[in-house]
Amino acid sequence: MDHSTEREYLRALRLLAFVLLATRSLHAQRVELLVSQLLAPGVEYQQLHDGRGPWAIHLVRLDLRRAAISVVPTRAHDQLRSRERTSDMVQRRNNEGATVLAAVNADFFDLKTGENENNQVIDGEWWKGLKVTDSPYDTYDNVHVQFALDEANLPEIDRFALDANVWAHGVRTPILSVNFNPTGNPEGSALFTSRYGDATPRDTTRVTAEATLIAVGQHGDTLLYVRRGDTSNESGTHIPSNGAVFSAYGARAKEVQAMHDGDTVRVLLATLPRLAQGATPRLLIGGWPRILRDGVNIAGDAATVEGTISRNAEVRHARTSIGFSRDRRTVFILTVDGRSEKSVGMTLVELAAFMRSVGAWQAMNFDGGGSTTMVIHGAVVNAPSDPTGEREVGNALLVITKPISRIPKSR
Repeated sequence: MDHSTEREYLRALRLLAFVLLATRSLHAQRVELLVSQLLAPGVEYQQLHDGRGPWAIHLVRLDLRRAAISVVPTRAHDQLRSRERTSDMVQRRNNEGATVLAAVNADFFDLKTGENENNQVIDGEWWKGLKVTDSPYDTYDNVHVQFALDEANLPEIDRFALDANVWAHGVRTPILSVNFNPTGNPEGSALFTSRYGDATPRDTTRVTAEATLIAVGQHGDTLLYVRRGDTSNESGTHIPSNGAVFSAYGARAKEVQAMHDGDTVRVLLATLPRLAQGATPRLLIGGWPRILRDGVNIAGDAATVEGTISRNAEVRHARTSIGFSRDRRTVFILTVDGRSEKSVGMTLVELAAFMRSVGAWQAMNFDGGGSTTMVIHGAVVNAPSDPTGEREVGNALLVITKPISRIPKSR
């Protein structure tokens, strides 16, 4: 290579380096940090603006290793079926003695009743358990993605299905749902606790048998009950506040009819797949769909994998998302405003890309649109997109600085 050619080559390299540096700098400048606030040791809140949308973004990072920090799901009015603003749920928890640092809306829910569509476990208690997601919008019946924390505060994201069984006098009977009537099938079985209400749901389409169970203890992940009273051959049985009712329909009814007063009954409520090392979930809350798996943006596969609909997944909307880092130590909770000139919202593919850019390795989508809400220190910091303001939702996810006691059973 002669000297002139060498000079031209070096000049081209310098020009290429300059272009790459300038491009990187321009990209970095697109995301502007507007607010950065330490809410507590290990919990940081940021308000961001990204000109590429444009997008108004609110982000909470929390360190799961901090013993004083807890992530807690909560139901609207502490009921299985109700709706309440996220900010009002925060206020109630604060009034009960908790210190709520941050909160977001969570699972999709029935707009009429407020009941969430997926499994929900609060403080180790199953409020709702399903084999298949209870959603009218899927393009096919399937299990939606869920976020879990075990007792060691380790997070997982997967499509968890209820895996539950009842044992009485040596006979195992599967439980298909918890606090949900598995209608439409020739046979089925369900466990109803007082979270469901005063009585089991009426079912006149199938042969029915129901057994009242009184709680007597717990051994590891197994709940212990004693059968009390006569078995009922019709639905609508009263649910005791200190127990449950096991209902069986169709051919399964004979297995409940074989239970006797005084029988010891064991109930195991778990998930498939299991959590790491067989742990039981302390927290389980759903969404739709998973958007990051092992650092890879899989949001584009959501219609195939989880049956998403195009007007949700592929259109820009306000979004709420949760994810965690590769080492499972940091949780990221994020909202993106939508439906305005200041922030147009994101598609699921855009949401996944942004979650990856802030450090998430696994991530999923929560309910969005008019439901998207983030509350910091009791105040709504994002711009809810409903014309009437903050929407009443079915449940929320709270970040608190000290544990709160188990929610009292309502009657």
